[in-house]
Amino acid sequence: MDDPDAMRDVDDYLRSNREMWDEWADLHVGSEFYGVEAFLAGRCALNDVEVRELGDVRGKTLLHLQCHFGLDTLSWARRGARVTGVDFSPRAIAHAEELARKADLPARFVCCNIHDVPQCLQEQFDVVFTSAGVLPWLPDIER
Repeated sequence: MDDPDAMRDVDDYLRSNREMWDEWADLHVGSEFYGVEAFLAGRCALNDVEVRELGDVRGKTLLHLQCHFGLDTLSWARRGARVTGVDFSPRAIAHAEELARKADLPARFVCCNIHDVPQCLQEQFDVVFTSAGVLPWLPDIER
């Protein structure tokens, strides 16, 4: 993008979007909709189609883009993947790390804008995953 006004608009969008997701992370982690207590008791947060399409992930490295507060990421860890979750919300990442501790699941969570992942993470992954509903939040789908 060469237009400074357009760049400023994207920066403003990203900032306000991140602030909103910080607030939502705090709300979502305690909501019945996400079912954190059921997850901690053993429920899998993944949809059947996700499990079926990705298949056996045991021993594979899995990068979860836009992981929010980590329920799906940690569900992949329970299925045997070595997981890394990325989200641009510092509060979501903090909740994900706390949830991993509570669930006693190995996971790494990285606070990073999805467009900056190649600079934040240098390694390659066997599987890159993102769940339904994340694409509308991206300001530049082609990038």
